[in-house]
Amino acid sequence: MLAALFVLLAAPFDHSAFDALLRAHVSAEGRVDYDAFARSGKLRSYLGRLAAARLDVQGPEDRLAFWINAYNAYTIDQVNAHGERLSIRNIRKSRDGRPIDGPWSERVVHAAGRTLTLDEVEHQVIRKEFHEPRVHFALVCAAVSCPPLRREAYAGARLDEQLDEKGRAFLGKPEHNRVDVASRTAFLSPVFGWYLEDFGGSDAALGRFLSRYYPDGPEKDLLESGRFARREMPYDWALNGSGKPGGR
Repeated sequence: MLAALFVLLAAPFDHSAFDALLRAHVSAEGRVDYDAFARSGKLRSYLGRLAAARLDVQGPEDRLAFWINAYNAYTIDQVNAHGERLSIRNIRKSRDGRPIDGPWSERVVHAAGRTLTLDEVEHQVIRKEFHEPRVHFALVCAAVSCPPLRREAYAGARLDEQLDEKGRAFLGKPEHNRVDVASRTAFLSPVFGWYLEDFGGSDAALGRFLSRYYPDGPEKDLLESGRFARREMPYDWALNGSGKPGGR
């Protein structure tokens, strides 16, 4: 009896509801139909289940998948809660356009018995506990220049495969990241500069990390060598919605 109870408690959290929503309302390019999410009561139901979840009997992969899904789900909910359709950075601005505390500083995340901000989920839970740089391929802040939202929920049993797939996809989009061998320059998303410490703390370490996602060839060789200049690509904060892009 006790053994059966432990097996039940240890089963991974069921993200199938979020998985179905992502498949239905996210395009192949990672564009999000926020209106469809807003109309569906299934997201609110899923968020309620996140709040009541128990993670104390989960393995590390399942816990990390849980928090990535929670971050992405609550980001969608935050956009819809404020009816924002231009840019997530417009949320909680004062009348003169200056941010009050921003969308990442509201205590809106109710998960695993905790009440957190999106920033706390990312920095105090995910980055602090798991030390997994590939989460920066998976956490989506609702902007066009974020890594595209995956059309399925993350799952502990497939997490390693899913994160590597997201890395290859993000680095394979020249509008976000490209390597110019002729000028020995890596034009990279600002994400890598913001979180450089997570990728080894130097451009050379970052290059070695990123090189694993490139096929054999001069781009991979340049990154592996560490002898390149890093330049940041422009970051577009327009909402990653499925409608007409915009921002202010």
